[in-house]
Amino acid sequence: MKQKRPTLQDIAAHLGMTKMTVSRYLRNPNSVAKDTQQRIAAAIEQFGYIPNRAPEILSNAKSKAIGVLLPSLTNHVFADVLKGIEQIADIAGYQTMLAHYGYSVKKEEERIESLLSYNVDGLILSENYHSLRTLKMIEIANIPVIEIMDSSQAGIQQVIGFDNVVAAQAMVETMIQRGYKNIVYFTARMDKRTQLKMQGYEQAMKKYGLEPYSLITEAASSFTLGGKQLRKILEERPETNGIFCTNDDLAIGALFECQRLGIAVPQQIAIAGFHGHDVGFSVTPQLATVMTPRLEIGKLAAQELLARLNKEPLKEKIIDLGFKIHLGESI
Repeated sequence: MKQKRPTLQDIAAHLGMTKMTVSRYLRNPNSVAKDTQQRIAAAIEQFGYIPNRAPEILSNAKSKAIGVLLPSLTNHVFADVLKGIEQIADIAGYQTMLAHYGYSVKKEEERIESLLSYNVDGLILSENYHSLRTLKMIEIANIPVIEIMDSSQAGIQQVIGFDNVVAAQAMVETMIQRGYKNIVYFTARMDKRTQLKMQGYEQAMKKYGLEPYSLITEAASSFTLGGKQLRKILEERPETNGIFCTNDDLAIGALFECQRLGIAVPQQIAIAGFHGHDVGFSVTPQLATVMTPRLEIGKLAAQELLARLNKEPLKEKIIDLGFKIHLGESI
């Protein structure tokens, strides 16, 4: 039989005091006498009591929770972003309600509907492309919304990130200037940011009169995929001497595959990743990559959201936190 959760009444009856007193303590411990505080705290501990926030949420339409939508739970990029969000939200006494949508616009819509039904006070979204229904729900909910990870265009209210197009172009131009001309772009998933990086890659190649060539796949990113892509490109375009990858996973997979096949990096093939994960610094040769400020994006997104909730006016609609090119040893 399922055990009933202890109620406020159970705590009050056990202590021989009114529900009102216990409730007052839960809202603000200092509103009751010191010894009463200690007795209630001990009883809550003993009973394993979990306060029911539902009535409070319904009565004042404030949940002290923010909804965070992430496209992937296995991608380190978003682990860092979430860490940044929670560092700020925790201090402010806000819960983060996490939803995962697997890069699907339809799933994002369903997750947002679910989060809004819990009366979240604000939303942090990882995408800047949404279904019409999502946009309508957000408009009706009338809560602060921040879109993160890209700053190349304006969003619903405010965007915080870096310019994926400019960052990709900068890395590819760096490779070209170092003497690599037959550079191929490795993709994964073909989500919006992968497409923006492709735009940057193509702009760099065309600027130098070179022919762009991308390996297009909807497959999820992994070291294994990077290895497969390297074998494929050697068959299709054996003249390839540079590879720019949409992320570090693909780049490291390609690097390992080169080592397996006895291809010298960067002497025969230069390899560059994107995001600057820790693992890229541990491999030999050390991976060239675009360093992106993921933790800072998370922290600033939470700070800006809390500022909106505190009725502070929106000052900047687009916040670009920039990026850095890390040369490593692989280009």
